[in-house]
Parts: sequence; structure tokens; C-alpha cells
Amino acid sequence: MKIKIAQTEADIALCRSAILALRPHLTDADLVALVKEIQSEGYKLAFVETEEGEAAAICGYRYLQFLFCGKHFYIDDLSTLPQFRGRGYGSVLLDFVIAEAQSLGFNVVTLDSGHHRHDAHRLYLNKGFAISSHHFTKKLNG
Repeated sequence: MKIKIAQTEADIALCRSAILALRPHLTDADLVALVKEIQSEGYKLAFVETEEGEAAAICGYRYLQFLFCGKHFYIDDLSTLPQFRGRGYGSVLLDFVIAEAQSLGFNVVTLDSGHHRHDAHRLYLNKGFAISSHHFTKKLNG
């Protein structure tokens, strides 16, 4: 199993289906440009590449700093295409990000997860994550 970091438009395009599986509100036409934009803000996109050269799973993350927990890695996105679920790709990507955080001296990895994503929650809890807060959202202009 090979983990790569998306650095080119072609790499990002490989990740398109896995991203859209998690974020169906995004438009396919704007996806590469959007990922490139948030990469300029520190976002990294790791993916598991299959032997066929497609991204079976993705993990988008970045370094942040907040007063409540200091410097930490934040996982924005973790998605495995339905046909590749159950093969451990999400687990491997989490381990990859955790190892990167540790190697850089970070003490915390955080993420938010939709309340309905029970399979993902099991994975996070099995990896030692704790449910430590509620995330509140207020939509503006809509």
C-alpha cells in the first residue's frame, strides 16, 4: 500500500472521487482549483494509491494553533471510496498523519466528524481519539 502526498493537479484529480464521496456539495469542475487554493493555506492531501493508479482513500490535514490546545494537526477530510472500505486504508492514513505529527513534535491531532458517521467514529475511537467537544455551526446568508 502506497501513501502519496498530492502535489500536482494530476494527483489532486486522482483524489477527486474520494473527496466527492465525502463532500458531495462540492462541484467536480472547481475541485482541483479549490484544493490548490487551500494547499496554499497549509492543507496537505495524502492518499492511498491502488495498483491501478487511483486514489482509494484520502486524508486532508493541516497544522493549526488554537489557544485551547496549542499547536496541532487538524484532519479536515478522511474518506475511502465505498468499494475500498474495510481494507484498512482509513486506518493507515490516520496512522500516517499521527506519525507525521509526532515526528514534527506536535502533541495533538484533532478532527470533526458528522454525527451520523458511525463507522468513522468507531475507527477514531479505536485509534485513541476521544470525543472532547461539540462543534457548532451557524450558516450566514442562506
